[in-house]
Formats: sequence, structure tokens, C-alpha cells
Amino acid sequence: MKITVSGSLGHIGKPLTTKLVAAGHDVTVITSSADRREEIEALGAKATVGSVSDESFLAKAFAGADAVFAMIPPNLGGSNVIANATNAGKAFAAAIKAAAVPRVVMLSSIGADLPSGNGPIAALYNIEHLYSALKDVALTYLRAGYFFTNYYNDIPLIKGAGIIGSNYPGSTVIPLAHYEDIATAAAEELQKTSAGQYVRYVISDVRTPREVAKVLGSAINKPELPWVEFTDEQSVQGMTGAGLPDEIARLYTEMGTGLRNGTVVADFVKSGSPVTGRVKLEDFAKEFAAKF
Repeated sequence: MKITVSGSLGHIGKPLTTKLVAAGHDVTVITSSADRREEIEALGAKATVGSVSDESFLAKAFAGADAVFAMIPPNLGGSNVIANATNAGKAFAAAIKAAAVPRVVMLSSIGADLPSGNGPIAALYNIEHLYSALKDVALTYLRAGYFFTNYYNDIPLIKGAGIIGSNYPGSTVIPLAHYEDIATAAAEELQKTSAGQYVRYVISDVRTPREVAKVLGSAINKPELPWVEFTDEQSVQGMTGAGLPDEIARLYTEMGTGLRNGTVVADFVKSGSPVTGRVKLEDFAKEFAAKF
């Protein structure tokens, strides 16, 4: 198969590209940086350099492809995040239509069934609906859990204050996902021949923040590391104080509120809470400790 992968060689793009090349496919990787070209070619794939918001570029990148992995970069532009991501989704949808791509696997998220109240995930709701209007395209919406790697953002808080936390309690149920499991699921879906459109949840583990604090804390020799629930305003202040733009801080706080009240995970729970990934919290804790 001829497969085009967006996402460059990030946490998901690199293992996905490696898996697809190993399976014998003709893989083209979209990257915004020409500096990545050599690394992409070293994996046995082709590189194409351009913007994921450029419909014309994307149509050329998708031309002749049997399948496309569609991934919109997070926080496009740092402001007007939802609008920017949605516009990139419009470019993807138009390019998919123009190139007559028969199969698309989209990286989405838990909570993408909601039009609002889910922070930055609202953009993925918009994009899912843009793609659902495409005709004659087999579509898989990979709704991933909360990325394990997001906990890397808590390292300064742990080092500076000796705590980890967010604006939801330690008893909250959090579906988690590891990038290797996402790459594995994406590779499987890209190589399928089934028709239609459907949602596939990609969840590696389901744990509470209290458990996350205990496991990660033990891995970094801080077994008593506490999970602290912040107010929404404390959450915003903490993130802006750490350098995040106010808009992004408020979006992530809104997502936390959605986790706190259960709306972000409701559809996952309704679907039977499927956990199909292999990487568990204890496995990620080793990676966290190395990063710490």
C-alpha cells in the first residue's frame, strides 16, 4: 500500500512509520521541517515538506495514497487554538476529497463526541464532523486517552513544590494512552480493507490521579508524592505562571473540568471502557523516571 503519514517523526509518527515500512508499505511522511528529511529517509520512508494547513500541499502529499494517517498538531499557533486546528482539519478534508483517498485514520481523543466543555478537544469534535461528511472514504476515528507523556509537564511542579495535581480530585477515572499503543492501533487500521466509519478507542490503562502520583512518585524516589486538587482559577494561574498563554491555560482547565464532572469520559464508559493497549502506568513510570 501507499500510505501518507502526518505528524512528522513525533512520539506517534516515528513508531508508526517504522511499523509501516517494516510491513513493506510505500510510506510518505509529512513534515514542516526540512531538517527532518534525512531522518525520515533513514527509516525507509519518503519525506514531503510543507504546512498541514495548506490544502494544495496536502492534496499533492495525498495523491495516489491508499490510506492517510491524519493528525493535527496540538496548539497550532499558540492562540485561536480551536479555530486554527479546525481550519487545518478543513484543509485535510478538502485535500482528502481532492485526492480521492479511500481510507483515512484520524487521531482523535476521548471527549471528541462533545462540541464544548472539553477544552482543546472541541477542535477534534469539529474535525470528526468535517471528515464524516466525506463520501466514499473508509474512516477510523482513533479516540486516544490522556497521553502519558502529558505528565512530563508536571516535572517542574514536582521539583519545585513537591506535589503533582490538577483541577480534578484524586479519585477521578482517567483513561490513559501511550504513544506506542496509538502507533500500533493506527498501523492496524491503516492496513485494513473494511469500509464504513467507526470509532476505536485507544486506551493503555485506566487509573486515578492518586494512583498516578503513587506510581510516578515511587519511580522517582518520592513515594509520598501527593496528588493535589486545584481550583479552576488556581489551575489557570499555575499554568500561566509557568509560561503558558492564557487561552491555552483556560482550555486545559476546561478539559480538566470535563474530566472532573465525567463528561469527557462518558462515551468511553458507555462503549464498555475497552482497554486494548499494552503499556501500563508502571511501564511508563520507568520512562518518566528517566526524563525526571
